[in-house]
Amino acid sequence: MVIRMRNILVITGGGRRNGNTAQLVDAFVHGAEDAGHHVERISLMETEIKGCIGCNACRHGSSCVQKDGFTELIPQIEKADLLVFASPLYYWTISARLKAFIERFYCIAEEDPAPPFGRYEKYPEKDCVLLMTSADDLFWTFEQAVSYYRFTLVNYIGFHDKGMLLAGGCGSTNGKPQIEKTAHLQRAYAFGKNIYQEQEEA
Repeated sequence: MVIRMRNILVITGGGRRNGNTAQLVDAFVHGAEDAGHHVERISLMETEIKGCIGCNACRHGSSCVQKDGFTELIPQIEKADLLVFASPLYYWTISARLKAFIERFYCIAEEDPAPPFGRYEKYPEKDCVLLMTSADDLFWTFEQAVSYYRFTLVNYIGFHDKGMLLAGGCGSTNGKPQIEKTAHLQRAYAFGKNIYQEQEEA
């Protein structure tokens, strides 16, 4: 079976350089590349992106008034088939950096005269994935983050959900990363490698 190569863009919204989230992303990327996909990465720790200020300049023929790294990333976003949103759990949801990145999608939306499901505008058609890590591993640990992902990216923006990997129990926030002591890295590799396999088989 030959899997068609996809362009995958991974956006990491925080965490330590070699921390749990970085290792989870590395494993996912390794799997995706082994499957033949092209992967690019963006670290929001290195690329500054400010949150939307709601000025609506982009709704009146102007480009976004925010002068930061987002404009330079628009071609990569447009080229991508799959957007991977990766974040450690901060205050029970995704990081502020990742949320700011998502807010700026507002400036690449287009007018939609007949928006489905109550949407006001039309966004590029993409697949999406959520990768997260946390120290806690309670039944409700990721509830707020999953709610935001499903409501904002899937239900409102209209991206096609390709799945989530919620890696809890990765060690104390005050200690060294412990994700290698769990099965999460193996799961992330398999997730990346098989992300489109079932679709191709169908």
